[in-house]
Amino acid sequence: MASEVAPKTCKVITAETIAKKLLLEVKDTLSKVQEAGSSAPTLVAFLANDDPAAVQYAEWSKKTCEENGFNFELRRVDKDVLEEDIMRANEEDAVDGILVYYPIFPKNPSQDKYVQETVDLTKDVEGMRHTYLHNMYHNIRFLDPPENKKKSILPCTPLAVVKILEHLQIYNPILAYGNRLFGKTITVINRSEVNGRPLAALLANDGATVYSVDITGVQLFTRGQGIKKIRHQVEDKEGWGLEQCLPLSDVIIGGVPVESYKIPTELIREGAVCINFSSFKNFDGVAVKEKASIYVPSVGKVTIAILLRNLVRLVANRPPKEDKSTIQARTEAFADEI
Repeated sequence: MASEVAPKTCKVITAETIAKKLLLEVKDTLSKVQEAGSSAPTLVAFLANDDPAAVQYAEWSKKTCEENGFNFELRRVDKDVLEEDIMRANEEDAVDGILVYYPIFPKNPSQDKYVQETVDLTKDVEGMRHTYLHNMYHNIRFLDPPENKKKSILPCTPLAVVKILEHLQIYNPILAYGNRLFGKTITVINRSEVNGRPLAALLANDGATVYSVDITGVQLFTRGQGIKKIRHQVEDKEGWGLEQCLPLSDVIIGGVPVESYKIPTELIREGAVCINFSSFKNFDGVAVKEKASIYVPSVGKVTIAILLRNLVRLVANRPPKEDKSTIQARTEAFADEI
């Protein structure tokens, strides 16, 4: 009898597949939270660099907005006048959300952070203002306690990865919210303030053991022990590297923004879930399929779906009028959101 060859077990999941489901939810929620007679929400995006990834992101954003009933306006500006242009957009009643493509000042990240703080809190669709980041790191989910009617905005790419993990059923729906990653070990290779560190915090706040890796070393993010510790804890792992983290990891998330970087396939445990959120391919696409059970090669289209989800949240956070059905819909918008 001829020997049987074991079937390939790796499932490749595209961002487009996941994004379609999210966009249906976004459109349905928008129809409920918009007040009668309102025009379609408008997202204004500022492009002040020549980064090809930012240009592609802008093109995807425009296409997705227009296909789903949102207005999109791309404003190409010089970086020296960007702050003034953002401040003008903050005052425009027709502008519902503001997006800025980074990096603008790659040699001075603190200046990019200053630009992030220029965007009005009520229009920050990326969730990069300090108030939103503080809430995320401290596991505070509303802007207006104790009423808890206005939900805090979460950064788009980290939330996109969370939504991908939910779609892949890495989150355990049997467990309570805030604990659905209990027992999962995850490595995130990137600790930028825009993507990697927020993602590690979100995952740890949901119960995961997270190894956060960058060129300076490894940090362990956990939720901590004890009822008083409601947000993540961070511990430096001296002497640790990928050799220690990857063999332990149920999920490996790559976000290194360098074309030449590849995650060592030989360190990946059999059956791990591998997700790439870099604009470059951090995994060897052929080799990783021999080790991983699930491989998600990109997240860009999910990130854009989250961008529109955040825009609807901003609409829902506005002071409502007297329409009781709309007020109730705004309170319940994305009720399952972390």
